[in-house]
Amino acid sequence: MRLWSIHPKYLDAKGLVALWREALLAKKVLRGRTKGYKHHPQLNRFKNSPNPLHCINQYLSAVYHEAVSRNYAFDKRKINWKFVPLKLKVTKGQVAYERTHLLKKLNLRDPLRYKEFKKEITFKPHPMFRVVKGGIEEWEVR
Repeated sequence: MRLWSIHPKYLDAKGLVALWREALLAKKVLRGRTKGYKHHPQLNRFKNSPNPLHCINQYLSAVYHEAVSRNYAFDKRKINWKFVPLKLKVTKGQVAYERTHLLKKLNLRDPLRYKEFKKEITFKPHPMFRVVKGGIEEWEVR
C-alpha cells in the first residue's frame, strides 16, 4: 500500500488508479471492515489524526478531482463529502523521497511524464499535507 504524500497530479495513469484503490482500501481499514492491513505503517498518520475518516475522505477527494481532470470515471459515491478538512504534516524529506521513488517508476512506465516532471526540484504535496522540516518518515519502507 502506498498513500502518496505528493500531489496526485504527478502520478501516471497506472499510479493514479492504484492510489484510488489503495486509498479506498485504507478507508475500509479505518472503518474496521477488513482483516488485513490493520497495522500498515502508512495508515498511522490517518489513525493519529483528530478524525481518521474525515482525513481519508479528504485524501480521496483530491485523488478524485485529479481523476476528473483527466476524464477518468472514478465513483464519486465512494467518498463521504461531509468531511471536515484538516491539514496533516509531512516532512520535506518524505516528499523528496517520494519524488525520487515516483520518478524511477515513471522512467519505466511513462517516459513522457518522467520527462515532464524530472525537472521539478520539489514536488508539491497532496493538498491535505503541510510540509515541515524533517527527514524521511519513520513509517517509510526503504
